[in-house]
Amino acid sequence: MASVTQLKRQYIEYTTSLYHEGYLNDQFMYLQKLQSGDDSDPDFVSGLASVFFKESEKILNILATAFQQKIVDSNQATDDVHLFRGCSSNVRAQRLMSVCLVFLNYCKEKNLNGCLSCLQQANHEYIVIRNKLEALFKLDQQILQAGGSVPMMK
Repeated sequence: MASVTQLKRQYIEYTTSLYHEGYLNDQFMYLQKLQSGDDSDPDFVSGLASVFFKESEKILNILATAFQQKIVDSNQATDDVHLFRGCSSNVRAQRLMSVCLVFLNYCKEKNLNGCLSCLQQANHEYIVIRNKLEALFKLDQQILQAGGSVPMMK
């Protein structure tokens, strides 16, 4: 089993890569600082992510169903994509938020091909960020179980 020092180094390297690759932004560090200052809710960030996962899957399913219809309600699709962008911003999923902005423009333009392309890209980015956050939270738990504290990014 890895030592606390090794796990912390892994955590810092992994989190740094998430920032450099554009998956997370500085606001995610702010969320982590909020969590570290609140001993009453040590799972604040992972709890936000859990809600994000649940809501995102629901919204993506709604959008997939909407774009399979013969007539797409572009106003409803716009509302759903806006909601999805909001969910993404709660965990500061930067790349997914960017896809949603393009998606919103296609919805407003009633560009079905653009919307379908963005829906596919949003699904992909969602799966990637979900997997990356789950890996990050697993590292969190390993550090805590080993008796350490999760390092704060600067």
